Amino acid sequence: MEQGLLHLHNFMRWVVLFFALLTIIRSMMGMSSNSAFTKGDKKAALFLMISADIQLLLGLALYYMKGWFTVLTSSSDLMSNKYNRFFAVEHLTGMLIAIVLIHIGYSAAKKNIADSAKHKKLFWFTLIALLVIIATIPWPFRELIGRPLFPGMH
Repeated sequence: MEQGLLHLHNFMRWVVLFFALLTIIRSMMGMSSNSAFTKGDKKAALFLMISADIQLLLGLALYYMKGWFTVLTSSSDLMSNKYNRFFAVEHLTGMLIAIVLIHIGYSAAKKNIADSAKHKKLFWFTLIALLVIIATIPWPFRELIGRPLFPGMH
C-alpha cells in the first residue's frame, strides 16, 4: 500500500504542476488583455487547489507511514543528514507553504473585487507557489533525494 501511495503521490505532482501552469497562463492572459475574470479562470484555480489538497493528504499519509514524524522528533543528526532533512523538514515545509499560497490565491478569486485584481493576485500567489513547489520536489537529478519522473520508473 505504501508503494502504491508513493507512486500516486509521484504521479499527482504532474497534475498539480499542470493546473498551476494553467492557472498562471490564464491569469497572465487575463492581466495582459484586461479581460473579465471568467468561470474558467476560477475553475482552473479550483482544480489546482483540489489537486494540491489531494496531494497534501497523500503526502501526509506517506509522512506518517514512512516514519518521518519519528525522525523529526527523535533524530539528533536530523539537520546534518541531507536525506532526512529534506524529507522530514524541507519537503513538508515547502509544500505546506505552497498550499497556503494556492489557497490564498483562490480566495482572491472568490472575492468581490475588480477582475484585474483577481487576475493579478491569482497570478502572483500561484507563481510563487509554483516556484516553491519546483524547489522542493525531489527531482531525479537531485543527488541522494531524487525520485523518478514518473511512478514506477527507476
